[in-house]
Amino acid sequence: MLDRMRRDPATAHLGLMLALTFSTGIIDAVGYLGLDRVFTGNMTGNVVILGMGLAGGTDLPVGGPLIALAAFMGGAAVGGRALRGASSAWTARHSVLFGAVGVVIALAAVPAALVDAPGRGLQYAVTAALGLAMGCQAAAARHVAVKDVTTVVVTSTITGLASDSVLGKGGGQPWKRRAGAILLIGLGALTGALLLKLHIGAGMALSAVLTLVVAWMGHVTHPGRGARLPYDAA
Repeated sequence: MLDRMRRDPATAHLGLMLALTFSTGIIDAVGYLGLDRVFTGNMTGNVVILGMGLAGGTDLPVGGPLIALAAFMGGAAVGGRALRGASSAWTARHSVLFGAVGVVIALAAVPAALVDAPGRGLQYAVTAALGLAMGCQAAAARHVAVKDVTTVVVTSTITGLASDSVLGKGGGQPWKRRAGAILLIGLGALTGALLLKLHIGAGMALSAVLTLVVAWMGHVTHPGRGARLPYDAA
């Protein structure tokens, strides 16, 4: 399998980004259901929750979304700085960043796994760690630039799928990757919700393992120096 991924890195990286999309679904389910209704990957939903929470009288959180937003932006800034001047194809820097994301998620899972019901302070700490990790992942995925797969949000993907369909402008589209991203983030959320019934740390542990596997597979199959890969192909 690794040899096949080396021969076709564009398809390989698409698969790896789709795996991270599934992982993000898990993390957002854990955040929303286990960390007081906060998203740590989907910042659109997080900002909406924050706005409604600030209105008051809605019983929606404010502190958690603020922490997640600030941490996400910090992680994205770290990822952007680390990739400054790097090739748009997968490089060793991408491997390090995705590996760091997996490690941070794993570290966040440890204290969560040691308690049955995290208190507010621990919830905020885990939220900050996950937001930081998801921001860094989003920045690295953006730099890899697999079209229609940001790993953290599928709104634009849904728009493209519908707009370019036979009911829209038609003319063909990469519907498999678009539908795959939408399906996988939903399946990830389903998986995260189911694992939450076992323990809040279970979903984070699975997400960490998936992310570390992605980092490793991307590293051992990346083409190294070279021209930008044809990710825009259907």
